[in-house]
Amino acid sequence: MDDLDFLAPEFVADPYPAYQRLSAAGPVHRHPAGFFVLTRYDDVSAFIRDTHFGKSGYQALFESRFGGGSTVPWLGLSMLFRDPPDHTRLRALVSKAFTPRVVETLHAHIQEIVDGLLADVARAGQMDVIQDLAYPLPVTVISELLGVPIDHTDLVKGWSRDIARALDAIALPVGQDVVERGRRATEEMVSYFRGLVAERRGHPGPDLLSGLVEAEEAGDRLSELELLSTCVLLYVAGHETTVNLIGNGLLALLRHPEECRRLQNDPGLLDGTIEELLRYDGPVQRAGRMATVDTVIAGVPIPAGSLVLGLLGAANRDPAHFAEPDRLDLTREEPRHLGFGSGIHYCLGASLARLEAQVAIGTVVRRFPALSLATDRPIWRPSSTLRGLEALPVALGPPRT
Repeated sequence: MDDLDFLAPEFVADPYPAYQRLSAAGPVHRHPAGFFVLTRYDDVSAFIRDTHFGKSGYQALFESRFGGGSTVPWLGLSMLFRDPPDHTRLRALVSKAFTPRVVETLHAHIQEIVDGLLADVARAGQMDVIQDLAYPLPVTVISELLGVPIDHTDLVKGWSRDIARALDAIALPVGQDVVERGRRATEEMVSYFRGLVAERRGHPGPDLLSGLVEAEEAGDRLSELELLSTCVLLYVAGHETTVNLIGNGLLALLRHPEECRRLQNDPGLLDGTIEELLRYDGPVQRAGRMATVDTVIAGVPIPAGSLVLGLLGAANRDPAHFAEPDRLDLTREEPRHLGFGSGIHYCLGASLARLEAQVAIGTVVRRFPALSLATDRPIWRPSSTLRGLEALPVALGPPRT
């Protein structure tokens, strides 16, 4: 375990060989930083549903990593870092906006956004998948749902990226500059949403933010601190992971042209394609919990208060669960990946992310049959928790007529 550096450039570029070495060496490992690591599918799947592990210890962990003061409440009060009953209460307030039935009503609008984005780049014959498609699509959708003005998205973009990058600091010894940028970005985003909340108090609309303000004003379902932390979480999580899913997914398809052609020739494979892309190179690589009691995993004692990381990316390539796990197979019959987690913290926006990826990836490969990579060395963002590309230049080729 001593040679596993989650932030090393070679790990960021391709973590899967390291996952394989780790998994082959044993089911549970103790990182030099003190936390425990799980890699095998059965262990990770059971761990993220086990009530002996929770989020209640994260507040103290945040304070040790980021310091006290005004930053900590925004990190610790979101549903992502809460246990029942608070997690249940907070999730119930927003879950109705992300049900499969509600999300499906957005299909036509999402297709319209994708069509517009691709029309803008078609004439040039090339695009950066991240900047021209994978980012603007989900950030437009979550902005509209939440009530963030579209012309403010560039302002919020930098804050969101710094917050996402700082997630590594929860477990890993990242540079102090990463911690400071994450702290500053969180405070600035909270300040921004505080201004939007003030506007909605006087002029409510049909957006999710207005509904949250109404719940907060009712006085018994949502505090002001929880309202603001929920806004930050929904906005960041509502687009960061989908950006990565679309970018990672298109990269995987273009690196496997025979599979890409299968999808182009059979659009009926699209739903299964997204599931396989989530398994093969998912946007979220790990899930963390704190042991609430002394317990044991695979024969290894885990003391109460210990931080445990379940490596979702490693579990999704466990050869005991997936045949030929390093092979991209759009017709794979083992669909139970952990790309969206499991249990009570299963990704709230899974249906929306799936739909956005289906429309974006399906439309690109159908409309541009000669689509190809314009680089053999894509640049990855320096993060090991959220896995995604900095840029992905592609040549479009002539569009299908």
